[in-house]
Amino acid sequence: MQLTDHRDIAADRATVWAALFDPEILKACVPGCQEMTGNPEDGFEAVVVQKVGPVKATFKGHVTLSDVVEGESCTISGEGKGGAAGFAKGGAKVRLSDHDAGGTRLDYDVEAKVGGKLAQLGSRLIDGFAKKMADQFFENFKTVVEGPADGEGEGEGAADAELKEKKGWLRARLGRD
Repeated sequence: MQLTDHRDIAADRATVWAALFDPEILKACVPGCQEMTGNPEDGFEAVVVQKVGPVKATFKGHVTLSDVVEGESCTISGEGKGGAAGFAKGGAKVRLSDHDAGGTRLDYDVEAKVGGKLAQLGSRLIDGFAKKMADQFFENFKTVVEGPADGEGEGEGAADAELKEKKGWLRARLGRD
């Protein structure tokens, strides 16, 4: 499965770049992520729980960053093993540029592969799931990096409340208000 898309983020490039390398922010953005540890130099270890069709599995995996061009681009690669459910591996080439309307454009090319029981579910189901996961990650990333909008948070559900708790936190963490 391959996917190419972009997100326009209302934050400067340095803020977006720093967020790509922060394990707490990545944990908040990866759907189903239970745990994320490590650092950009040595890589990150992650535990993610996901359900794909009838198969629910806990994936334990390793994520590495390569081809890093400071403030401009990097490649994020990962592989996770879900026991009897099989494995998932893939990567994303991420590029940052200044957006015409201000802020930062984050372009990404994602490639994903699965094996084991997951591969038996059929390519249409797997491709749809992989696209949904990539879209959800990058949308969550945009939301966390941009921080809360004025008047946000009224009438929100539990998931929205959890994500809101993370918003704005990046700016405070980076010392930018």
